[in-house]
Amino acid sequence: MKRENREPILLVLAAGMGSRYGGLKQIDPVGPNGEIIIDYSLYDATQAGFKKVVFVIKEENRADFDRILARAAKHIKIEYAYQQLDDIPEGCVLPEGRVKPWGTGHAVLAAESKIDAPFAVINSDDFYGRESFAEIYKFLKTAGHYEGKEKYAMVGFLLKNTLTENGFVSRGVCEVENGHLKGIVERTRIEKRDGGIAFSEDDGQSWQSMPGETIVSMNHWGFTTSIFESLHRDFKRLFEEAVPRNPLKTELFLPFVVDAMLKEGKIDVKVLSSTDKWYGVTYAEDKKTVKAALKEMMQNGVYPQNL
Repeated sequence: MKRENREPILLVLAAGMGSRYGGLKQIDPVGPNGEIIIDYSLYDATQAGFKKVVFVIKEENRADFDRILARAAKHIKIEYAYQQLDDIPEGCVLPEGRVKPWGTGHAVLAAESKIDAPFAVINSDDFYGRESFAEIYKFLKTAGHYEGKEKYAMVGFLLKNTLTENGFVSRGVCEVENGHLKGIVERTRIEKRDGGIAFSEDDGQSWQSMPGETIVSMNHWGFTTSIFESLHRDFKRLFEEAVPRNPLKTELFLPFVVDAMLKEGKIDVKVLSSTDKWYGVTYAEDKKTVKAALKEMMQNGVYPQNL
């Protein structure tokens, strides 16, 4: 069926429990008036032009999200999609003992029925800054298929602006050439060490330094609906190849899907740069820093006192 809608949609991934954080951090208040991080993202999104947002959540958390998002619902249309553990490819079997969600790629797949236009993807517990929403909305208004390739986008952040003082983080480390993404590698343990930044591939046994100016992905993407075909394919492949080897922890990471499409020559991904500082609550100790930063922004007029 031909998709006619061209008004960009915002897709928010909010189904994951924060294991390192220790709770449902997506709805934990951080603002001076009880705002949560997503309140700021939704404010920035509406300022950029977005009129509809789809939240991917666990169905059992629906009442909590309805309550928390009541204010935002007055300004932007809110819909929900549910990420379910047993929503797996036809003919596949759910591994016994599996409780971990299937990852960000699967979360995007969960929202397929709600998406009929170019769309942006963000995490619910990351603060991205206003610049990123303005840039991604502008891109999505003209996104489509040109010169034999689908045109996607990614907001790239400077690694030094995306770290926490309280432990390690996972980041998609990007290879960028002339403003376009050429490849992306997921580094699952990056942290500040000895006055610099380093990553480890062996649980901290050894470390390799990284420049602070490295461009990284914070899971802020711009896609057309063509991404769903590749997500279905790669999720099926995950069950054929990776799940038998690691049935309890294997995930479909969204950056991996994008990287595979790049290698196949199917897509062109424009990197939209942002100099904004990222804020997030990877760890419970991060909350104090986030609250102080958001309070200062509101005091400086970046956000209204009554968001």
